[in-house]
Amino acid sequence: MTIGVFSVFIIGEFSNSESRMKTETLVTLAETFAAHRGLTLSTVSTYAATDGKFFPELKKGSGCTLRRAARVLAWFSDNWPPDLEWPRDVPRPAAKRRVA
Repeated sequence: MTIGVFSVFIIGEFSNSESRMKTETLVTLAETFAAHRGLTLSTVSTYAATDGKFFPELKKGSGCTLRRAARVLAWFSDNWPPDLEWPRDVPRPAAKRRVA
C-alpha cells in the first residue's frame, strides 16, 4: 500500500537559475542582520523562520527544505534594513508585489 510520495530537498547546496545557495549563506544573512539590528541569532530565527532554533541548528550543520530556504531568503529580502547593503555575493529575490 502506498501512502504517498514526499520529497525533501536539503540545501547543503542546490542550483537555481542565478546561483548556488548554501546553508552558510542563510546563516551569513542572519548574522549580518542580527548584528546590524542588535538582535540575537535566535531572535532573528524566530522572525525569519518562526523557529528560534533554525539558524543555530543550521550553524551546527543541519539542513532545511528548499521551500523553507526560499521563504527565509524572501523574508530577509522583504525586511532588510535600508541602511545596510545587501551582500553582493547573494542574489536578492525580487520584491513582493504590494497591493494598495
